[in-house]
Amino acid sequence: MAGGGPACKNHCHGPHRPHGLNCHGAEGEKDLPVLPGAYPIVEDPSTCDIVKATQYGIVERCKELVEAGYDVRQPDKENVTLLHWAAINNRQELVKYYISKGAVVDQLGGDLNSTPLHWAIRQGHLPMVVLLLKCGADPSLIDGEGFSSIHLAVLFQHMPIVAYLISKGQNIDTMDFNGQTPLMLSAQKAIGPEPTRFLLKFNPSLNAVDNVQKNTALHWAITSGNTSAVDLLLEAGASLDIKNVKGETPLDVAYQSLNRFMVYMVKEEERMRSRRTNRLLKIVEKYELFLLLASSLTLMWAIGYVMNLSSDSWLLKGVLLLFLLFGMALFVRQCVGLKNIRYFPTAFLLSSVFWMSVTWFFWFLPDVANRILEITVVFCMMGLVYYFYETWRSDPGYVKTSEKERKENIVALAEGGCLDFRTFCTSCLVRKPLRSMHCLACESCVARCDQHSLWIGQCIGVGNHRYYLLFLSFLTMTGVWLLHGTLLYWSNHCATSYHQDGAWTYFTQIIHCSPWVFYIFTVACFHTVWASLWLMVQLYQIAFLGLTSHERMNLLIQRKSSKHPVSLRRTPYNLGCFQNLADFFQCSCFGMFKPNVVDWTKQYNLFPTAKEKNVHSV
Repeated sequence: MAGGGPACKNHCHGPHRPHGLNCHGAEGEKDLPVLPGAYPIVEDPSTCDIVKATQYGIVERCKELVEAGYDVRQPDKENVTLLHWAAINNRQELVKYYISKGAVVDQLGGDLNSTPLHWAIRQGHLPMVVLLLKCGADPSLIDGEGFSSIHLAVLFQHMPIVAYLISKGQNIDTMDFNGQTPLMLSAQKAIGPEPTRFLLKFNPSLNAVDNVQKNTALHWAITSGNTSAVDLLLEAGASLDIKNVKGETPLDVAYQSLNRFMVYMVKEEERMRSRRTNRLLKIVEKYELFLLLASSLTLMWAIGYVMNLSSDSWLLKGVLLLFLLFGMALFVRQCVGLKNIRYFPTAFLLSSVFWMSVTWFFWFLPDVANRILEITVVFCMMGLVYYFYETWRSDPGYVKTSEKERKENIVALAEGGCLDFRTFCTSCLVRKPLRSMHCLACESCVARCDQHSLWIGQCIGVGNHRYYLLFLSFLTMTGVWLLHGTLLYWSNHCATSYHQDGAWTYFTQIIHCSPWVFYIFTVACFHTVWASLWLMVQLYQIAFLGLTSHERMNLLIQRKSSKHPVSLRRTPYNLGCFQNLADFFQCSCFGMFKPNVVDWTKQYNLFPTAKEKNVHSV
């Protein structure tokens, strides 16, 4: 497309100059009016020629000139048709009209010999792309630069258009004039990780090579210094052994780039892959979580053992503790993969519960004379373990769809004009239900998602939120009974009194009396405090707000940035304290309430009881 034609000169500095477009840019970047329905302010519409009227979307003037005999297939002096001008400016009504009058939907034009579809894709006009494909446009046609429609969408990083084209049947591994796939183009020219990450969701060929250099996408990413693309391609399993036309592997290309970080990334991936071929390391990898739990149990015991040594030198104990922590860090780095490192807090929690239980039965139980207290503590410990297990193993509400359903949803959303981040998850390629959130740790969308629990190592959503609350309750009660048992132990076994000796003497004496008991007391305090506080926050959000933690955080952020008042209580999901509790626990309270049964994995609109309320949407 020519860059400085009359239309461009007439409108570069006019009142309708669109933001972000350059007057003399490449095709698809020409400074043209793109405001739907905008009419010229200075010029009289009745005097506009048909090209200018098309650019501004003056439908009546265009129809007048066509009815007067103007041929809609006639290109202007830049070899650009009216359909091109309508497509680049997203004038959908005019596109329909011109096609009805005989315009050729795939006519080539401009300096880059492009179709109207190419022009619309360069500008990111998804509604126009949808319309042109419905009218029979061919997305596989190559423009003058050798790019097909999907290549242009990737090059200009219009991911919704990429999703729509693939869902309509375009091959993810379509090659351009040089034999490059969209993945190669993204790895070579895209800025940021999103285009590459998005394409990988559609299972492209990782090891395809182009026709000229015989480079894979990984070769191109390294050559271009695209570290984010290199990282994503290595994680996806791109081959490290394929050689290009010069006989160079990706590592050879990395060495030539003189980028030390790139070399490190490739070599580290080679090391990790060679480990997977080792039989012993395969066994270690299979039991990583068990090893993580065992090492955490051992570390907690070792810390208590060091503290319980008869030596009075706390400096020596401090040095030993540092060695323990260093050894644990080294062990975890060598034996536990990055994927399972996130379960370390979970292993610490389970280890804490185990040693707290051991301490209760062997240190505190002999001093307890109350049989009811003994049974209560055992009941709390069993409830804690049971509800931890139920929270961890239950499906939190993952949004699951088949590949066919995903493509159908993409097409339906695109053709409905709502294919954006609010309704569509670009990571999971699914339509987002109400109240759902994409969890980066779980790599999935979760229905009515509350949070990703650090201590459970699992998302908390509609499927396990109730179990999570019961887990917090039993953890709080278990911690309280442990603290009670600790105070009972100190009163019976430590020759000191807070009232007689004062705070400092009492503190030092109970440490010397039994360092292990003081150590477990500290651990129990930690878990009791965070569990009880978080339990209260959760109950407040559920009963009085009807919100999840994720929703409440979003509203708080919105409140800070919005000029208008945002209420946490006035939401479609707050139906009153008792109804909120009945809905959450699905309990009728002996017929007093009727819980709303909602499948949040497939809920895309507000349920009727909320529609009737005059409230603000979350």
